[in-house]
Amino acid sequence: MRSEFYTAYTPYQAEVSQGTLIAIYEFQTMISELTGLPVANASLYDGASAAGEAALLAASVTGRPKTIVAGRFHPHYRETIRTYVESSGHTVLDDPAPNHVADLAWLKANIDDSTAAVFVQHPNFFGQLEAMDEIRALAQAKGALFIAVVDPSTLGILAPPGSYGADIAVGECQPLGIPMAYGGPVAGFFAADQKFLRQMPGRLVGETVDKDGKRCWTLTLQTREQHIRREKATSNICTNQTLLAHRATVFMSLLGPAGIRELGEQCHTRAAHAARTIAAIPGYSIPLSGAMVKEFVVECPIPAADVVRGGLAASMLVGLDLGRFNPSWKNLLLVAVTEKRSAADIQRLAKVLAAAAAEVGVASHG
Repeated sequence: MRSEFYTAYTPYQAEVSQGTLIAIYEFQTMISELTGLPVANASLYDGASAAGEAALLAASVTGRPKTIVAGRFHPHYRETIRTYVESSGHTVLDDPAPNHVADLAWLKANIDDSTAAVFVQHPNFFGQLEAMDEIRALAQAKGALFIAVVDPSTLGILAPPGSYGADIAVGECQPLGIPMAYGGPVAGFFAADQKFLRQMPGRLVGETVDKDGKRCWTLTLQTREQHIRREKATSNICTNQTLLAHRATVFMSLLGPAGIRELGEQCHTRAAHAARTIAAIPGYSIPLSGAMVKEFVVECPIPAADVVRGGLAASMLVGLDLGRFNPSWKNLLLVAVTEKRSAADIQRLAKVLAAAAAEVGVASHG
């Protein structure tokens, strides 16, 4: 309940708010360490808007008119990128991803000298791991920026984006101790290579000294921002989600590097157990065999929408009906298992799924 934190939105008399600036600086430092990239901003509205801002940066830096979205990419992120760039005549091409991971042959044929950026979600929308090194090589061979959309809770066990050559990494802070709340509020993170520092969107907190030579913090490089430069700004965003970034900072500081690694391990272990348990239910299967961390696709014997309704009747949100995004996926359910789910929770999920199938006559034996 300290006053410098609990009402925090974004500082407008910034240097008076040293407590807020220190916390944001710590957030930036932790995101930089987590992603393996040298600079990070003070947060953005959410992961999707961070992806849109990355697309704008790439178009501005390269002067090229095309963005490619590789692999199985979250539809909401994809549409947000389109909203950000298409009004300026920029085109967005979608990898068909017939095997639900990036189609490297398709990417090689479509990444060319007009490509500003190649986006890849890792793990992807179906929970599968993408071939990040191969995709990065294809993108950078044509001078396109390689942009990774990542889940920060997985970075304790997956390689950080900086290690496989990502130019920019963006994502959602919700897994970092921010509770689910009907879609928001949340915070997005944005980290990048040092060479993009002056083109980055959003606020940046820097360390300096005051007139007495004492260490202090300040908002820096504000000449990039729209409240100063208007139409010449790098972005229309000149704010950040301070309160939610604070929550993520507290979460990361409490866990530390070892705890972040254990977070990823627990998510993976519990998700793998859930996948095995579900696969044993008559009528259900796990159609994808690729490596995953905490999300996986379940093929249901009935439409996934019916399974979700059955779960809600039993006071459980069993997963996401993928048929919402593509009619051919109507029997596919996306399940996420985090560190918060126990073995008892997973067993209850299995009972709910079995009951949903039994209601429409799926046999209760193998």
